[in-house]
Amino acid sequence: MHPAKERIAAVFGRGQGSGYLLTPRLVLTAAHVVADCEAPRVIVPGGVGQVRCKVAWARDDDRRCDVALLVAERDLVAEDVAAAFEPLTWGRAYDLRSWPGAQAIGFPHVQRDACGELDTEQVVGTFKPGSNLLSGRHVLDSDHDAPEAPADGGSPWAGMSGSAVFVEGLLAGVVNADPAGWRHGRLTVTPSETLWSEFRFLQECLLAGHKPESRSLMSSRQLEIEAFERRLREYVVEKVGKLTIIGLTLSDGDGETWPLDAAYLSLELTSASRRPAGGGFGLPPGEAAGRSVPSPRRAEEALAGQNRVLLRGAAGSGKTTLLQWLATITARGELPPALGHLSGCLPVTLPLRTLIRRGALPQPEEFLAASAGPLAGLPAAQGWATRRLTEGTALLLIDGVDEVPEADRRRTLVWVKDLLAAYPNARFVITTRPSAVREGWLADAGFTELELLPMSRADVTSFIDRWHTAAGQQGDARLRAFRDSLTTAVVAKGDLGRLATNPLMCALICALNRSRKGYLPHGRMELYRAALELLLVRRDRERDVVVGGDGPELEHDQQVALLQKVAYWLIRNGRSEIEWHKAVEILERALPAMPHVAQRGSAEDILRHLVLRSGLLRQPTSGTLDFIHRTFQDYLGAQAAVDEWDFDVLVNNAHDDQWEDVLRMAVGHAPPRARAELLGMLLERGDREEGHRHRLHLLAAACLEHAVMVDPEIRARVEKSAAELVPPRDVEAAKALAGAGRVVLDLLPGPEGLSDEVAHAVVVVATTVSDDRAIPLLARYAAHPSLAVRAQLAWAWDRFDTEHYAEAVIARLSYEDGLAFVVKSRAHEEALERLGGRPEVWQRGQAAGRRD
Repeated sequence: MHPAKERIAAVFGRGQGSGYLLTPRLVLTAAHVVADCEAPRVIVPGGVGQVRCKVAWARDDDRRCDVALLVAERDLVAEDVAAAFEPLTWGRAYDLRSWPGAQAIGFPHVQRDACGELDTEQVVGTFKPGSNLLSGRHVLDSDHDAPEAPADGGSPWAGMSGSAVFVEGLLAGVVNADPAGWRHGRLTVTPSETLWSEFRFLQECLLAGHKPESRSLMSSRQLEIEAFERRLREYVVEKVGKLTIIGLTLSDGDGETWPLDAAYLSLELTSASRRPAGGGFGLPPGEAAGRSVPSPRRAEEALAGQNRVLLRGAAGSGKTTLLQWLATITARGELPPALGHLSGCLPVTLPLRTLIRRGALPQPEEFLAASAGPLAGLPAAQGWATRRLTEGTALLLIDGVDEVPEADRRRTLVWVKDLLAAYPNARFVITTRPSAVREGWLADAGFTELELLPMSRADVTSFIDRWHTAAGQQGDARLRAFRDSLTTAVVAKGDLGRLATNPLMCALICALNRSRKGYLPHGRMELYRAALELLLVRRDRERDVVVGGDGPELEHDQQVALLQKVAYWLIRNGRSEIEWHKAVEILERALPAMPHVAQRGSAEDILRHLVLRSGLLRQPTSGTLDFIHRTFQDYLGAQAAVDEWDFDVLVNNAHDDQWEDVLRMAVGHAPPRARAELLGMLLERGDREEGHRHRLHLLAAACLEHAVMVDPEIRARVEKSAAELVPPRDVEAAKALAGAGRVVLDLLPGPEGLSDEVAHAVVVVATTVSDDRAIPLLARYAAHPSLAVRAQLAWAWDRFDTEHYAEAVIARLSYEDGLAFVVKSRAHEEALERLGGRPEVWQRGQAAGRRD
């Protein structure tokens, strides 16, 4: 494809030059043509006349880059011409091969006619990536003689600056200069690959409606690589472009998948590395003490411009889903403007839960086998990963550091750092549960640490609506009624609202609400019990599946007992996956104690039935099994540990973050006497081991959330040990303490006599527990002099009843020092209006301007 004449422009800034229309309003030109002109003008032959523009982006460093992007006030061409614009593809030189037949069309001064009017000139020549290697600019050598030099000694090519250079129909660069010493026989060019390393350039292109897409200037080898990469992109989208939504399918026969486009909900992230000395959520990087912009931001904004990210999040918080979303939009090339720096990248997803089981972690040339196995044997795959890593156009999505056994995390860290040393330009997003690695685990390697926050009430409402839309609410009035009643319930019922703050739990609640026709269980343990019944029994019943038609018929309790064996083996061995043959052996050992089950088939038949019908087990590969979510593994394994009275095993591993949920659920499963014994052992180990005391005593307090009945003496001991940790000393201690739930609210002190850091930590605890019982306490902190304290109070509004919190807390917050108020719903906006407005209001982390 050659450049269409309707896209060639003349640019008038501090000088006169040429340009090219990327879109009907977006003009590519040379930065020196514009210089410091605030309102350059652009005209396209046959267009709508001269149009004023603003400079969206420019860089002129006298050597490597000399390019500007202009955005016109209106379309530069007529509507029918704009509609006929063909998609534009950039060309990038990956080797030093020269390319004859290259061309640039512009408006040189020498081409003026007798009346002084400009006209175009087409320079045809050879594009040479191997020339000017040190300066970083390529060369266009002309195939014809240069025009006569002007009398003043200037360049005869004056006015060609800003012309787009095309090679084989691909936009390969922008003309900038006529270098001395070459008798005006060549022009220097800023190559497209220079622009693709500029985050702001790519972002501004996306904002203006131009989606940058590139291809290599193609040798036969490159043609083969391009075809391979198209297949790889399609494979990635097909593999990770869907989500499994628990409980979504009941009455129909389709799989429980949801298109990622419809399913993905952009959650909020906060940056631990961006907290001030007080450790608060309310101050962003570099902000002065006199101003507060809330640091929690939507995922795409938090990840903007970041090349190395360690993403922390609790179980079920959406870490893996976020990686799936990143992989999908990167593979499709459909990036939001904030993620423009990832343009041209290809994602490589590496699930540590699988890789660590194989022994040595993979080296770059093994990445494709780990992430896109069926394509790894193609000829073009050889050397692909190392080339992409070297260029910085591979996005490594490394999932699940927390699923690596604690003893292996050191070698995982060494593996990551070895990759960084060998490929410093590679992009990384690595996920983990918060407690699996220390804060700053990869800080010395330049990683930004981000943490997924619980869903706000607005997020929960949106998730509920999306879930019911996927389930078919448009054509089902009952589903719409279930949606409406559930939306009301998560706000009105504090316990339910706290459970629904991560995507996994919210999906479970939606499924159970529909299945039980609006009746919902109370508490996390009851919710899991109901979910197991849904997935093990009611799922088949409500889909009209004939139980036993394709395998041995198993009752609910029998299925649970067998699944518990598999789950507990995984927990004890620090694994998230198990080989098929080992799972068969576990069932074979269990069947002699279950004669009624043993009569119904072999261990392998029973395992195959559990995978096919339970909805809890899946096969990531033909030879392995895992649970659909780690939470179910922990729930079932905890019951097995209690049944086998393995309290020593539980307590001896209580310091390991992989056992934390297992301990909490074991306390919930245990009968009262066993529960008291388990909690007592946990406290005693904490008393003996100073290094683990805080963690174990806080864990004991958190276990009370699942304990329906506890011996009063043991409860008093647990609460006393927790009280010794109150007030928390910093934000990390605050988040750990908040895990104990509502029990800590009665232990938290008022602000009197506390340092700013401790006061902020107390507020973090109370807002994280997010129970309306905390509002009177939080109101006592509303006048606190610390901006970090008040910023946390302002940000956490959506976690509480809107009106009650507005009256008790928001109305009392002083804001003379620049405090920003965060609104996440129309109800928040209306409440602020009734309070007389505030100078600075932020909406979902984005500036909403003054409201007063």
